[in-house]
Amino acid sequence: MRAMILAAGLGTRLRPVTDVRPKALVEVAGRTLLEITLARLREFGIREVIVNVHHFSQKIVDYLKDNNHFNMDIEISREDDLLLDTGGGLKKAAPFFLKHSRPAEPFLLHNVDVISDIDLHQIVASHLAHKALVTLAVQERKSSRYLLFNDQLELCGRRAGADQQPEIIRPAQPMHALAFTGIHVISTHFLEMMTEEGAFSIVPAYLRVAAAGEKVLGYRADRNYWRDLGKPENVAKVDQELRQKPLA
Repeated sequence: MRAMILAAGLGTRLRPVTDVRPKALVEVAGRTLLEITLARLREFGIREVIVNVHHFSQKIVDYLKDNNHFNMDIEISREDDLLLDTGGGLKKAAPFFLKHSRPAEPFLLHNVDVISDIDLHQIVASHLAHKALVTLAVQERKSSRYLLFNDQLELCGRRAGADQQPEIIRPAQPMHALAFTGIHVISTHFLEMMTEEGAFSIVPAYLRVAAAGEKVLGYRADRNYWRDLGKPENVAKVDQELRQKPLA
């Protein structure tokens, strides 16, 4: 199985730390976010990874080289001229998966700035058992943005904020508003369905294919540890948490 780490973002919420380094190299409990994410993937058995880079891209390339790529086969997808966002970044990296693809083998897409103990084995097993096109790890927690699911955990829409009008692509009652964790399991076939061009977010692409009847499912990870490292105060909090109790 292969994976992609989304590490090209500007890390604007982490300034001034990211004025001198990419967010992937921000440290928590003595390790960079990139190292922590790679270790999680390696623990799961993944050895082949592609990392997209943009902000201070050469620092990430040099960091990986200095650490012998953490004994993994790591490729770099450069977005030097234009930051492509989550969807555009995946589309640019698609050849990495298509040239190696095996029938029915999905891949993992993981944000570099999230830390969790979500069981990757279980989410992949759920993805395969339900023959999903995409499976998204989600939680019931407070968020500024929600994905909306029916009782079968099929993607039905999204909503930004508690008071904003939801975007519905599949009416359902009841509707469950769940927060996305930044961990995706994606069937290779999805790459051939991405008609969007240039820089674009991946969520509208998920909504588009779900509206067409494809299986874009949620995977409930409510009881799992999960943290977003997008803000300096979050980094300080997680640093303390992990020093007291490292991830298993």
